[in-house]
Amino acid sequence: MDYKVKDMSLADMGLREIELCESEMAGLTELVRQYRAKGELPLKGARITGCLHMNIKTCGLMDALVDLGAEIRWSSCNIFSTSDSSAAAMVKKGIPVFAWKGMTQEEYWWCIEKTLWTEDGEWFPNLLLDDGGDLTAYVNEKYPEKAKEIIGVSEETTTGVHRLLEMAKEGKLLMPAINVNDAVTKSKFDNIYGCRESMLDGIMRATNTMVAGKIAVVCGYGDVGKGCAQSFKGMGAQVYVTEVDPICAIQASMSGFAVKKLENIIDKADIIVTTTGNCDVVHPGVLPNVKSGVILCNIGHFDNEIDTAWLRENAKWTEIKPQVHKLELANGKVIILLAEGRLVNLGCAAGHPPFVMSMSFTNQTIAQIELWKNRDTNKYERGKVYTIPKELDEEVARLHCPHLGIELDKLTEKQAKYIGLASVDGPFKSDAYRY
Repeated sequence: MDYKVKDMSLADMGLREIELCESEMAGLTELVRQYRAKGELPLKGARITGCLHMNIKTCGLMDALVDLGAEIRWSSCNIFSTSDSSAAAMVKKGIPVFAWKGMTQEEYWWCIEKTLWTEDGEWFPNLLLDDGGDLTAYVNEKYPEKAKEIIGVSEETTTGVHRLLEMAKEGKLLMPAINVNDAVTKSKFDNIYGCRESMLDGIMRATNTMVAGKIAVVCGYGDVGKGCAQSFKGMGAQVYVTEVDPICAIQASMSGFAVKKLENIIDKADIIVTTTGNCDVVHPGVLPNVKSGVILCNIGHFDNEIDTAWLRENAKWTEIKPQVHKLELANGKVIILLAEGRLVNLGCAAGHPPFVMSMSFTNQTIAQIELWKNRDTNKYERGKVYTIPKELDEEVARLHCPHLGIELDKLTEKQAKYIGLASVDGPFKSDAYRY
């Protein structure tokens, strides 16, 4: 078997970590149990190439895909997010993995290429599972004829969905795509509650700074920004939000957060986190004006929310420890940059907790099954981007309720009819409902 990881001696530790982690991934485990109890392997024959953070939670997703009949090959979607023990453990389980923490950008693309082909050239995926859109774009651009044979792709994150929609608009998306990110049980849980816990975990592991009393600036008040702002508030920080969207700005204000232009607060901020998924959020026009000693980090998918390219050319870099750098600007000010501007929760910590990732990965698994079982139908057309159906979204939530001790009431037929539902079992909300 071909693979490349950092250290296979970490495999046994990884296997123990997986056992602990998967005990929290209740819904995903239950989904697999239900299929196996019926003797079904809904992904039998599927060949899945995955490009998603190679950490301990992702092992649960990979196990689920294999348990449901798929063959898989895997790389990480971020050069810093791999857990080397997790990567080694999956190789020991017989899964080709190409990922290690701290790879170069060139090695990153090499790893993606290696997940597409076996050494004999006989294996090529018929499904893609992506996080951020790099894998999808790579296959579309480098292997356009092969891409036309792929059944579809499921995309995990906001940035990747933006790229899918752009490719679809330009006529460059050569396969059907399911947008997992905008499932309610992904975006309203992973993006809010996951970031609410994992963002501060990354900052604390990296710096051990005291948050209470500090001035924290959250750039962006979408779902990710909402979780980060709540986290800072809960720790006793003075929280400011920056926004371009007037709706999000009013939401932030009515949640008790001051909304200011970044240029008007950057000289007072002790901690700044970017959450937008956009580029050039913290840019050269404001970087020289930071408060010296500011902790600067990002929890969006790519490293261009903070202009790290400008910082590499205009600051003296000193590594304090892996993924923590002291940057000295020409004016003498100091920035503590985390994870080189990449995802702080994965670069400096372990990412979201397993339970919330179980919700995301149950959606991913359902999306892969949905694409595969409809491979011979016209339900999903090439070049189009689809969302998870509402009934499946609700089923993901339902699978996770028992783990939290949740007891659900049940509508009567009269109540269901009164509010216009087709069934007492849902779907309970229209597609337009925003939760």
